[in-house]
Amino acid sequence: QVQLVESGGGLVQAGGSLRLSCAGSGRTFDAYSMAWFRQAPGKEREFVAAIAWTGTGTYYAGSVKGRFTISRDNAKNTMYLQMRSLKPEDTAVYLCAATNIYPTPSGRQYDYWGQGTQVTVSS
Repeated sequence: QVQLVESGGGLVQAGGSLRLSCAGSGRTFDAYSMAWFRQAPGKEREFVAAIAWTGTGTYYAGSVKGRFTISRDNAKNTMYLQMRSLKPEDTAVYLCAATNIYPTPSGRQYDYWGQGTQVTVSS
């Protein structure tokens, strides 16, 4: 029912900023809770942030809290991740995901996934 496409990744220097976008298809986009995950080479997939379907509840991993901001614009069927004060350890493929129940940090709860967008932070 929902197809997701990430964009906005790229190469930035440490301390820089980047905004990722996740565009979704479907007329019921606003009925889904959304999340960002990331996976670095040789590491397991890691929860980054999530936002409830209402847009009023947001959740962050401790490693990004205070630096990243998740938001959504249901009218545009788009979710965003504003990334600030980027660190080399933020380097990873960032994936967006959607669930029709509720947001959790577990990837098992998500029904739909994008293909990922690469973020590389140089030192």
